[in-house]
Amino acid sequence: MISLLPRNATPLERALEAAMARLSDVPTPIEPLWNADGCPAALLPYLAYALSIDAWSPDWPEAVKRARIRRAIPIQRRKGTIQAIRDLVASYGGAVALREWWQQTPPGAPHTFALVLSLAGLGAAPSAGELDQVIDDIARAKPLRAHFTFTLSAAATGALGLIGVARPVIHARLALAAAPAPA
Repeated sequence: MISLLPRNATPLERALEAAMARLSDVPTPIEPLWNADGCPAALLPYLAYALSIDAWSPDWPEAVKRARIRRAIPIQRRKGTIQAIRDLVASYGGAVALREWWQQTPPGAPHTFALVLSLAGLGAAPSAGELDQVIDDIARAKPLRAHFTFTLSAAATGALGLIGVARPVIHARLALAAAPAPA
């Protein structure tokens, strides 16, 4: 090993140099920590902070957290566009139908858009707090001069089934006798 220390280095400095040389042999798997799929769940908030995700909630399901991290860079690149809003809502596991003012009949006020949001990724019925987080994120990702109206879409699934009910029938036969003729 070649030493970078000067000739007048103290024994303590030489011991520190030898100890530090062994540290370079310790494997440090940094690359999986920068991957949304390979990062341990406990370290996801730190990765989100490093990628400049504007809002983060520890209450989100892990799939939503990983999707938000996965789409963080495309959202930041397109911030201020309609595509950023679509990417943002898709990271929550939802879908969005967006109509800008010039697409509405009759045309709406300039620089406005109507947003119909469906959030299936947050659960069956997202809470008011979760909806507020999504709306705040949309407000940060939208063009600054644009304003929007918000409508939440709810999807319900169900199944039809045939239920058979058996009801016992009690049958009683009435015997009628002929009445005597009046005299």
